[in-house]
Amino acid sequence: MSTRQAGRLYGVGLGPGDPSLMTLRAAQAVAEADVVAYHCARHGRSIARSIVAAHLRPDHIEERLMYPVTVETTDHPGGYRGALDDFYEDAAARLAAHLDAGRTVAVLAEGDPLFYGSYQHMHKRLAHRYRTEVIPGVTSVSAAAARLGEPLCEAEETLTIIPGTLSEEELTARLAAADSAVVMKLGRTFPDVRRALEQAGRLADARYVERATMAGERTGRLADVDPESVPYFSMAVLPSRIDEVRPDARPRGEVAVVGTGPAGPLWLTPETRGALAAADDLVGYTTYLDRVPVRAGQCRHGSDNKVEAERAEFALDLARRGRRVAVVSGGDPGIFAMATAVLEVAAREPYRDVPVRVLPGLTAANAAAARAGAPLGHDYAVISLSDRLKPWEVIAERLTAAAGADLVLALYNPGSRSRTWQVAKARELLLGHRAPDTPVVVARDVGGPEENVRIVRLGGLDPEEVDMRTLLLVGSSQTRTVRRGTGEEVVWTPRTYPAGDPAAD
Repeated sequence: MSTRQAGRLYGVGLGPGDPSLMTLRAAQAVAEADVVAYHCARHGRSIARSIVAAHLRPDHIEERLMYPVTVETTDHPGGYRGALDDFYEDAAARLAAHLDAGRTVAVLAEGDPLFYGSYQHMHKRLAHRYRTEVIPGVTSVSAAAARLGEPLCEAEETLTIIPGTLSEEELTARLAAADSAVVMKLGRTFPDVRRALEQAGRLADARYVERATMAGERTGRLADVDPESVPYFSMAVLPSRIDEVRPDARPRGEVAVVGTGPAGPLWLTPETRGALAAADDLVGYTTYLDRVPVRAGQCRHGSDNKVEAERAEFALDLARRGRRVAVVSGGDPGIFAMATAVLEVAAREPYRDVPVRVLPGLTAANAAAARAGAPLGHDYAVISLSDRLKPWEVIAERLTAAAGADLVLALYNPGSRSRTWQVAKARELLLGHRAPDTPVVVARDVGGPEENVRIVRLGGLDPEEVDMRTLLLVGSSQTRTVRRGTGEEVVWTPRTYPAGDPAAD
């Protein structure tokens, strides 16, 4: 008795809508198929079937896979997701019956089968059981860019593809950080997407594409679109920023003061990424500029770390000429960094009308604390040990006051090649208020290639091991350490504080 050989499964990408954009291989697969399956809503119409209609034969068996729900309202005991899971299981079982009978099954998919496509749910349930071929198709993203006639990505730009069903806050963060972006699945999500684009400062750049390559196609500026007119088959597109020639999208000149965090790209916020990508000019200390990826069309203006006022004035002058300028700081720009210098110059004529934004960044104290545990878990003070811009007497008074108040201390700029005695003097002052076994986090190059984070005791702190790339976190009387099972020592400061003598242990 012979055993029937199982059939073959095709996932057939049909392109964005225009039947002429089907691939030859897609047409061949449909011709080879005994069964043609396609998804549809309750009305029974299928865009996928309409694309392939000219290739269907009278002897094709058609399997219409009708969704039980199209919005997240259902009385299914498992809710919307449960209703869909049951549907996919049933649909896969129907197709499996054909495959077991030796028939070849072509599952149609608009665009590409594995790109936000319904076919993928069949693939996950059937491909490991049957011979399967996935035939790629032109995606709606590619079609939209082609119909707009604008480059989508160029050079080192990246493309972010976002479902419009994300929350408005998440949409805003993703759009702010993106070079180029596409937001799919608009329809009822359009108002949230539009607000997110506006909050991310990208609305003027955004383009709208509806039913690309199909009848009823519409393109234009997204800001001009009536929300009530937006169907599901539409998307928002942020094209390439390189050599942009859209005068309607160009804002007036401005300065954005940004923080790159303590190291490289992993420490950037989405807002900062967006500001860096949008800038015509980058201005900053050369070491910090080197952390920012080079982008085609941007001008970079590096300088020494001791010319902050001149750097700020240069950036503001560029902005007065209509340039979008990002002034780059390490860490957070408002903590011992460039925000103060820019705002001081911007408070004077002729710069008072130049827009200035300060975008927060991850400061070194927070990064170092996270590496060590939670030493900043209670009240703490941030003090720079550099006496280049303020006298040591002021630093000493502040160290003494903060130590007397039993605050954890974050000590920035502790030493350099020209400042070699401050750490020893600070240790001497602190030992007047702290026990010698007080934990001290010595954090060097946090996030960088030479990162080294150690926990020492205040009495044993060696000034020779501290340089300008080091940050010190000095515990309070309540700060604790513990050695965990892995052998790692961690430090934390409890959030509760004992009543009575503030120095009592």
